[in-house]
Amino acid sequence: MTENRSTFDSLLCAGVAASILLFGTSASYAGDEVNTGYFGNVAILGYDPVAYFTDGRATMGSPKISKKWLGATWYFASVQHRDAFISEPVRYAPQFGGFCTGGMSAKEASANLDPEAFRIVDGKLFLFSGKGGLEEDFDANPAPVIAKAEAEWPAVEAKEFEVRAAAN
Repeated sequence: MTENRSTFDSLLCAGVAASILLFGTSASYAGDEVNTGYFGNVAILGYDPVAYFTDGRATMGSPKISKKWLGATWYFASVQHRDAFISEPVRYAPQFGGFCTGGMSAKEASANLDPEAFRIVDGKLFLFSGKGGLEEDFDANPAPVIAKAEAEWPAVEAKEFEVRAAAN
């Protein structure tokens, strides 16, 4: 009985996770991996993804308050932020697996990013490799940049994570 219950619980969890990934994500979110830069395995270089939404600014998280998700470790500035992320990770995670939105629109996945170069548009977090051009280019008309990045993301994602898998 315990073994059957354990198997059922495992299948239930897998089904819920698959449903969230299939129905609860935007097309631009990473399927199973996240940009963690060149060193370590920490998303957004250790910045708290929830703080972008709650504080309106980039805030460094703490390794003492962390959560593993999609193959990366995510840091948070508070337990409340970590718990909010756990309850709705797709809501707080950056688009395009944490790669630069501008680069993605140009068919490139740059692992370099500036966590302080970000925008929230329509409730979604977009990260960039630098602040240059954000105000003139992106802020003036974000829709075409986002649309282009969304169109390019599937091919860039497949290529980027294929290269990473081969390196490991």
